[in-house]
Amino acid sequence: MATLTYRDALNHALREEMQRDPNVFLMGEEVGVYQGAYKVSRGLLDEFGPMRVVDTPITELGFAGVGVGAAMVGLRPVIEFMTWNFALLAVDQLVNSAAKMRYMSNGQVGVPAVFRGPGGSALQLASQHSQAFESWYAHIPGLKVVMPATPADAKGLLKSAIRDDNPVIFIEGEMLYNIKGEVPEGEHVVPLGRADIKRQGSDVTIICHSKSVGVSLKAAEQLANEDVDAEVLDLRTIRPMDTEAVLNSVAKTHRCVVVEEGWPFAGVGAQVVDTIQREVFDELDAPVLRVTGADVPMPYNKQLEKAAKSDPAKVVSAVNQVLYRD
Repeated sequence: MATLTYRDALNHALREEMQRDPNVFLMGEEVGVYQGAYKVSRGLLDEFGPMRVVDTPITELGFAGVGVGAAMVGLRPVIEFMTWNFALLAVDQLVNSAAKMRYMSNGQVGVPAVFRGPGGSALQLASQHSQAFESWYAHIPGLKVVMPATPADAKGLLKSAIRDDNPVIFIEGEMLYNIKGEVPEGEHVVPLGRADIKRQGSDVTIICHSKSVGVSLKAAEQLANEDVDAEVLDLRTIRPMDTEAVLNSVAKTHRCVVVEEGWPFAGVGAQVVDTIQREVFDELDAPVLRVTGADVPMPYNKQLEKAAKSDPAKVVSAVNQVLYRD
């Protein structure tokens, strides 16, 4: 297998799908001449030309709407937002148009579009540019929400998202673009709606997604030194959620901690906990705990920002609580 960065894995997925299907095109701010704000679209303009790699003005509502319209007439647009913080300006198109068109047309008109870009916090980008919005979009019937944590999943899930006949919200971790990992060569497609066990374990299940996967794996390594065998389950797709994988893992370990980057109130973890307590309550040997970002706008100050984020130490502490070690 080849070793690729997360950004290059996304680039490979885009190139392969554009080669495979002439209806696939990329549109967004600086995706062409500048080759992407994070260089995900590097080389695509030279290969496919300006009709299929389209630079746009700074008008998220406008080019998201063009993408919805293009998808309605049979194309498969990939709409890049420079950051999901900027996509707030396009929420009307995503929520009121893309998500509802198939339902409102009684199945006659679909929107096979992917809306992608970086989400969550980076380093000292302050409160307006450090937000995790996945629970917002997962709340909307008609949208699929995908958040890969590794280069292999980034490639495989993006290819699946482009081929899907529904609108897909594809949120990339802003701090993940430079991470490296093995990526299967050739046709590599990861089905949407299927979680992945990143680390097998028997004592506790840590459920996570996107950047929190790395945090959880580091916590699991620390716990292993304390003779605690933690299972790390990467959701990969927030909606549809792989509830079967979640329930099977919790039924095996009987304890669970849910880790996410976003805010605690009405977050993704709240849905996970609700599912667990409804379906496998009798399997639990301890209450499920959540590790989230702080319930505040992200601080700019470096130390306060660090304190506001979920980290391995907070995950270890939560695991010790559900194991009654604290």
